[in-house]
Amino acid sequence: MKVSALERATNYVVLIFFALVVLGPVGVIVSLAFGPQSASVAREGAGLHWENFADAWVIGRFAEYMTSSVIVAVIVVVIAVTCSILAGYAFGIMRFRGSGILFALFLLGIMVPTEAFIVPLYFDMRSLGLTNTVWGVALPQAAMSIAFGTYWMRAYFRSASGAIIEAARLDGAGSFRILCQVLIPIGRPAILTLVLLTFMWTWNEFLIPLVMSPSGAVRTAPLGLAFFQGQYTQGTALLAAGAVLVALPVVVLYVFLQRHFIKGMIEGAVRE
Repeated sequence: MKVSALERATNYVVLIFFALVVLGPVGVIVSLAFGPQSASVAREGAGLHWENFADAWVIGRFAEYMTSSVIVAVIVVVIAVTCSILAGYAFGIMRFRGSGILFALFLLGIMVPTEAFIVPLYFDMRSLGLTNTVWGVALPQAAMSIAFGTYWMRAYFRSASGAIIEAARLDGAGSFRILCQVLIPIGRPAILTLVLLTFMWTWNEFLIPLVMSPSGAVRTAPLGLAFFQGQYTQGTALLAAGAVLVALPVVVLYVFLQRHFIKGMIEGAVRE
């Protein structure tokens, strides 16, 4: 069907409008991050103030906080993606009694909000001696990510070509070999999309690190930014620089994985 010039122009106007709505606040934060820290600095002359990032990095102790975030995110991504692939393969390819009920239990992890179980979870973690530790912060987030990851990978495995799987079985391949040598290589977009989403959710998580590490022994980047904001409520330039530093790892990872991410999202949109 041929699209008229008016329809094409309308589409561009709508897209540009929503792009400005979304990117406008980002542009304001970035401009503030490169702005002067005070009126005296502004009188010295215009230009980009790169020193804001160095000052925010040192004063806000972002090296320590972002190291904690990287450690937690790596643990969560490795555990969640590995378990999601295995569970998604079991629910998507294998047939066993009670699979529907078990899968419904997995979906509860998506439907139940964190606020509903954070208090009893804290007491459970404290009884196990895991509060104020990296594992106490990482394991609850890994469990939450496995719920979505199982649903995501199950949809991919259910849409995989049955002919390829059957051919592998005729060649004598077992279930584990089919998973590792057949399905995982062709499912790279879906897996990398899950990696990116899990990393992003873990990196931006605020409530679980706050509750599970009350002493601040494991303080992640969003928590560090919140405490930095409490100390520098007037220093908008340093606050904006800190916000850019916290958001930068997710942006960099998305830039490297955007091709696989978009492909995985498009493929996932047409799967059950």
